[in-house]
Amino acid sequence: MNEKIWLQETSDRIKEKMHKVAERNQHKIPYTTVDGIYDDLSEKAICWWTNGFWGGIMWQLYYATKDELYKKIAEETELKLDENLMTSGGLDHDNGFKWLPTAVANYQITGNKQSFNRGILAADNLAGRFNLAGRFIRAWNDNGEDSKAGWAIIDCMMNLPLLYWAYGQAKDPRYLHIARAHADTAMEHFIREDGSVKHIVEFDPVTGAYIQDFGGQGYGQGSSWTRGQAWALYGFILSYLHTKEEKYLACASKVADYFISKIPETGLIPVDFRQPEDCSLEDSTAAAIAACGLLELEKVAKEEKKNSYREAAIQMLQALTKNRCNWSLECDNIVEKCTAAFHDDKHEFAIIYGDYYFIEAIWKLTGQELFIW
Repeated sequence: MNEKIWLQETSDRIKEKMHKVAERNQHKIPYTTVDGIYDDLSEKAICWWTNGFWGGIMWQLYYATKDELYKKIAEETELKLDENLMTSGGLDHDNGFKWLPTAVANYQITGNKQSFNRGILAADNLAGRFNLAGRFIRAWNDNGEDSKAGWAIIDCMMNLPLLYWAYGQAKDPRYLHIARAHADTAMEHFIREDGSVKHIVEFDPVTGAYIQDFGGQGYGQGSSWTRGQAWALYGFILSYLHTKEEKYLACASKVADYFISKIPETGLIPVDFRQPEDCSLEDSTAAAIAACGLLELEKVAKEEKKNSYREAAIQMLQALTKNRCNWSLECDNIVEKCTAAFHDDKHEFAIIYGDYYFIEAIWKLTGQELFIW
């Protein structure tokens, strides 16, 4: 199909479907679907790391359509997240995922001062997780098991834009220094020579020394968890866009080249590029996130690489559109076959950030995107 026609049709289908979905789920904060109906984390898990993406979808739709329904839902989601903002144990390295698509997006569009305040508070908390000795932002909090004070994860590259935003607003270089220090540490210790990516690295929290890495949500130690690859790809190009440091662009390109070399002919992405050959598990979120990163990389890459980055993004997005999108107006999710972690009991289900990044990627290609990162 002609690319322009495909994009227009896909954009129209998103708008038609999401208006119905928003109307019937406007008081929820969804994570997944049960029999095609969104669940609601508002009451049972308000601190869950994905809770900003529903608001992000609403702001992206509002920005594209100016339909007040989406604005209303996004603002309600932001208010609900105040409970998380006042729960110290529920604040972690994922503050960017929660408050960039909600409070910061709101401030960008409306200038709401309370939203600005929420964004700065979230950034201050994120900055407070910085380990000076190891030059990394601590990932998770302890939950009664062994201490995770020295753990950092590749996902955090996507949360650094909250610090870049705070620096731009407050002109306080502390935010910038912390973001760049973490990016430098991630570049040194998470990115392998071939461009594949580690998920979790443990440092000595007192001395900052590297101890070991873990397979995390991928197949195992030494494997190549595809969503981690996507977080790194998109995260490093975002650090380049915010700092203009060429080393981040080079790192994003290295990860992108590896990712592209592993895309199957189908364009459908496995959970781990190094999972056993007899395993067919997919993660559609990795495809959507990577596509977003590739489309940003295309804008700043050397001329000879631009086409390869765009073509890979288009390949994955068209594969999702044709094979992994549910366009029924009665089903709440769009993207199917998403997987949170290789060794979880549940695989290939709907996850809210799959829809968010799919919409964001299509909006990038159609010129409708609110850039929140």
